[in-house]
Formats: sequence, C-alpha cells, structure tokens
Amino acid sequence: MGRLFGTDGVRGIAGDDLTAVLAYKLAKACAIVMLKNIEKPLIIIGKDSRKSCDMLEASLSAGFFSMGVDVASVGLIPTPGVAYLTKTTRASCGVMISASHNPAEYNGIKFFNKEGFKLDDAMEDEIDEVMKDSVKMATNVETKDMGNWKSREASVDQYVKHLKCSMLSDLSSFRITLDTANGAACRIAPEVFAALGAKVHTINDHPDGININEDCGSTHTTQLQNKVIETKSHVGFAYDGDADRLIAVDEKGKIVDGDRIMALLALQLREKDLLPKNTLVSTVMSNLGLELAMKKEGCQLLRTKVGDRYVLEEMIKEGYVLGGEQSGHIIYLAQSTTGDGLLTSLMLASLLAEKKESLSQLAAVMDHYPQVLVNARVQNHLKNAYMEDAEICQEISALEKKMDGKGRVLIRPSGTEALVRVMLEGENQDELNQMAQELANLIEKRLG
Repeated sequence: MGRLFGTDGVRGIAGDDLTAVLAYKLAKACAIVMLKNIEKPLIIIGKDSRKSCDMLEASLSAGFFSMGVDVASVGLIPTPGVAYLTKTTRASCGVMISASHNPAEYNGIKFFNKEGFKLDDAMEDEIDEVMKDSVKMATNVETKDMGNWKSREASVDQYVKHLKCSMLSDLSSFRITLDTANGAACRIAPEVFAALGAKVHTINDHPDGININEDCGSTHTTQLQNKVIETKSHVGFAYDGDADRLIAVDEKGKIVDGDRIMALLALQLREKDLLPKNTLVSTVMSNLGLELAMKKEGCQLLRTKVGDRYVLEEMIKEGYVLGGEQSGHIIYLAQSTTGDGLLTSLMLASLLAEKKESLSQLAAVMDHYPQVLVNARVQNHLKNAYMEDAEICQEISALEKKMDGKGRVLIRPSGTEALVRVMLEGENQDELNQMAQELANLIEKRLG
C-alpha cells in the first residue's frame, strides 16, 4: 500500500477510495498523533457542498469522540476559513472536507495544525504509520471521557468578519461578478463584497450536492467571462469548490490567471515596502513572463517544486509574505496561513480601487509566454531516470541553447502515472509544439 496522504491531504472517490471507515480511522490516528498531550482537545471541522461531506463529517466526528476529542462543526466554509478559525480559537487542530476543484464524486480530508498550517510530510507520515498499528487503533477512552459537539466554539461569521476587516477600500463604484462554483463561497463571497459597497452579480451559487465545480468556477471560466461582459462588470472573480483558489476576469472578459494576479499584488506590496527582499515565491510551473516582469521591476521570482506546500515552506523559511501558483492558489502570509481565494479577490479589488485603472490595463505589466505540455509515456520504474540518460540530457541542453534565455525546458515525472511531463516555454508557439513533441518522442524511445 502506498502513501495515504497526497500533495493536499487524503483524496479519492467518496464511498470507494475515501470511505466512512477510512475517515473514522484517520480521526483516531490524528487524535493519537497530534492531540496526545492536550488536556481538552477541540477539533474544528468544515466542509464544502459535496453530498458526501455529511458522511465523512459524521465518521470523522465519531473517531474523534471515541478518543475524547470535542468537535466544533462549522458547516459550509472555505478551506482558508477552517485554517483561520483553527488559529484564532482554542482549537487543537482543524479538518476540512473537500476535494477542492475536483468533480463532486471526489472528496478529501485535509488537516491543519493549531497554527492554521497544513501538516508537514513528517506529521502525515506519522499519522499514516499509526493507522497501520492495530493495537493503537483499537484504543478508545472510557464512556465518561468521550468527546461532545461544541457548536458555539467557532462559527463561519468569525471568518466573514475577518474578511470584511481585511480590506478598507470603498467598492461602491464597482460592479463585480462572482462565480462561486456551487461551492463553499456561495454565501460568503457575495456578502463580503456587498458589505464593501460593490454591486454584486453572482452565478453558480445554488449548490445541490452534485453540481460543485460542474462547468463553472476557477477551472471553467466561460460562464463568468460572458457574464462580466453582459453585466458590464469592472471585474469577475471565479473561485473553486473550497475557495482556496482565484482566477480573475477583466472588464473585457479576458482571463487573468494566478501568475498575473501575483505580479500585480507583488508590485503593489513592493510600492508600500511590504514585500520582504522584493521577492515573490512561486513554482517551476509559473510562466516565464512572470519572472521577466518581476526582474524588470527590480523584484525576484523564487521558484519551488510544484505544490503550494513547497511555496509555503520557502516563504516561512525565508520570511517572505507572498507566494502561490499559476492556478490561482495564492498565499498572503500577513493575513492567512494558506491559499485564500476570497482574500486574494479582495486584495485585487482594493488594488483596482486604489489605482483607478482597469484590470486589463494593470495586467499588461506581464507578457504571457506560450507554454506547451506534452506527456511522454514511459516505464514506471524509469520515469525519474531522464537526467541520467546522456542522449536526453544532450537534447535538453540543445533546446535551451536554441532558446537563448528566452524560453525554458521543464521536465517533471508524474506523481501518479507512468508519465514524464515535458513543458516548453518560449516565444514561438509552433516552434514550441514541434520541439516539445520531439523531446517527448525521444524520452519515450529511451525510457518507454
């Protein structure tokens, strides 16, 4: 059996890979590992709008109760809301039930420590090991010591208040369209923007348990793009199912992705002397245009491995405050411990109000270089061997020399499939297509 935890908690098809029994065991193992020295432990549990969330919440709660842990269920809430409440209340740990941007049949369970940060690999591995220990997993507290519901310990409204107070801009002159992906932001996002004076249009805000992320939200922006033009909105914001991501749409209906949003926020923070070391943190997948835009403005882009956890690790280690991913998962450590789509949208709206320019004008600070991604199918045990193959390395060097600093070659093995992902970035789309395919063919020939 492989590692239970993936890059963002435990995920799978609800009722199939991710069962009620597994959730129960996860809660018990979490209690054993994380809460063993806490006198009166309290867990905060939040969820998105998937139908399977109730099943998993009940199972998690039962597992915690059996170990003497109290549970505060806050219901429908964005993932960053759970992180915020965990940090700001007396909670010992937080749990979010969500599969983020994935379809409704999937679900996931992610844990936050008492500081509101996602668990590191070592803690996840320890929980994983405890789950394999039949003796430890068979333990329960006595009936008199079992946990209870603590419904008044935390509420969604505390997170809403935090968002409203995070930005002081007057948005009364703005028309804003929101796509809440039939997910966790469906009530909160319109409420917060309306409270700041904006005229709000909302789409995909009627979750039924199975329509979360369905042709909507941050991964399917066509509806939002059309609605922004129809309503003559100044800006549109698309969240994913648990609202930890944001993709924006400008007044012309054009997508403004996470890279462009990070560029704008980084430069604004730099102007206010709030960007430590003039550095923005992102992953190797961010567009070359972001790196060049930062360099032009006297800032640095620091790249990490793919995954917001690696971005966060680098930010904490070096004291940076802004980082994220092209997908719109953006972390502003001064106000959040994890990616927060709602906070990001408020920061971007505040920037528009301050600059008194359109989003299309501001987003022009960054040129977007064409990217091509081609999968090379290889033998699974060889997918990490591409850097040891002289012919492959020679071809990569030749491509980099040909690009002459105006492009990138990124090779990345898939974490779940027998694939090597070949990503090329540069100025000429047709040329990139050809070069990427030829390199993928060579990798398949050598390692397939």
